[in-house]
Amino acid sequence: MHHRFRGLLFGFLFAFIPVALLLICGCANQFAANPLILTLWHNYGGQLKETMDEMIDKFNETAGAENGIIINVTAISGSATISEKLAMAAGGEPGAPALPDITTAYPKSALLLAEKGLLVDLDQHFTAEELSAFVPQFLEEGRLGGGELFVFPVAKSTEVLFVNTTIFNRFAADTGAKLADLQTFEGIARTAASYYEWTDRQTPAANDGKMFFMLDSLFNYTLIGCKQLGGELFHDGTIDFKAPHFFRVWEYFFKPAVLGHAAIFDGYATDLAKTGDIVCSIGSTAGVSFFSPIVTYADNSSEPAQLAIMPYPVFEGGEKIALQRGAGMSVIKSTAERESAAAIFLKWFTSPENNLHFVSRTGYLPVTVEAFGELMEHEIAHISEENIKKLLQTCRLMQEEYDFCTAPLFEGIDEWQAQYEKRFKEIAAASREAYREQLMNGDSTRVRVFESVSSRAFDAFIQGFNR
Repeated sequence: MHHRFRGLLFGFLFAFIPVALLLICGCANQFAANPLILTLWHNYGGQLKETMDEMIDKFNETAGAENGIIINVTAISGSATISEKLAMAAGGEPGAPALPDITTAYPKSALLLAEKGLLVDLDQHFTAEELSAFVPQFLEEGRLGGGELFVFPVAKSTEVLFVNTTIFNRFAADTGAKLADLQTFEGIARTAASYYEWTDRQTPAANDGKMFFMLDSLFNYTLIGCKQLGGELFHDGTIDFKAPHFFRVWEYFFKPAVLGHAAIFDGYATDLAKTGDIVCSIGSTAGVSFFSPIVTYADNSSEPAQLAIMPYPVFEGGEKIALQRGAGMSVIKSTAERESAAAIFLKWFTSPENNLHFVSRTGYLPVTVEAFGELMEHEIAHISEENIKKLLQTCRLMQEEYDFCTAPLFEGIDEWQAQYEKRFKEIAAASREAYREQLMNGDSTRVRVFESVSSRAFDAFIQGFNR
């Protein structure tokens, strides 16, 4: 009886197992054949696109496959184009594209969507413990001045000082200049004056010294400079031109620009760095990949360009403050299932290991505290690209020593920024031309010439604003 029962039992099992396997495989195949496809817009182009493609593929093959989610990139555009599309969709304009499930978004664009009730509050999909892992300032920017978390940090950038040490070291050998002199804006101004004189002496012509540095964003420089000195650029939605800290910040770039020590240029500093027309510049960390490894001079001679990457300069007596930049990702309201799936992707993308993999190839900053620690040390040790390695070392130092702040967010801020940059360049260029003409006419006292051409420049600058 016992053997008969055992035989019946084994017979039942052998008959059931294939059926069970078919059921399991059938469910798995059905699950794989019917995944939840989420659409994504992002603004990572060029070299950044390759890294983003790699990240999307990795998610789809791992966490995406496990959860039945596929991320499908349906738009890759520049930041301005994506912002324009989001604004069209938020305004319900004719011909506006259908919104994706996830999009990269800057706070200004996200605010338009949030005001229309189109964004998911991501606090609903992250626990307090999960959120505590992120750099607080990065999260705060995504709250758009309110309580809801509408823009999730996935990769940030800040501004740093880039120095062509191939040129600087020759200059330093003759003059005693030091890289440490560039830690402050006052030190940069003094070094720029010395560099102008050094290059001027190398030619028989007078007053043809070379420019030393450039700012990619005059507006960001002014905004952060005021904060470093304990003030604010804006007061009640308008620039406080009468604040003493404002004039100090304004003058420390205006004067070098007029004297020919600093560049006023409608483009990025990397363009002038490629030709050796400047030695150092302040720009976004995300621009590191645009620095050429070769400098080609006007006479077609060329040489390798070694790059030093230093923390953002600070005004003497000021606080160590730098700007945090970069878009985050927003999730568009749809269904509970799609919104939860989008959150799964964000959690995967911002996990310290995955996030470091992304930023170590793009010049961005990681967004979690853990990623700035031992994980970054390990990542730096294995990076082959020397400039990225230097950048991450500098950013890690800044994360420890600096406070990061965001640009103000209010209606009209874009107009203020555009007008500020335009007015400054116009006044500085006109003053520079007047200064050069007076020198060419035989007046060799540079201090007196500068004072004569710049005496009314500040008043002309502030009076030209449409307020």
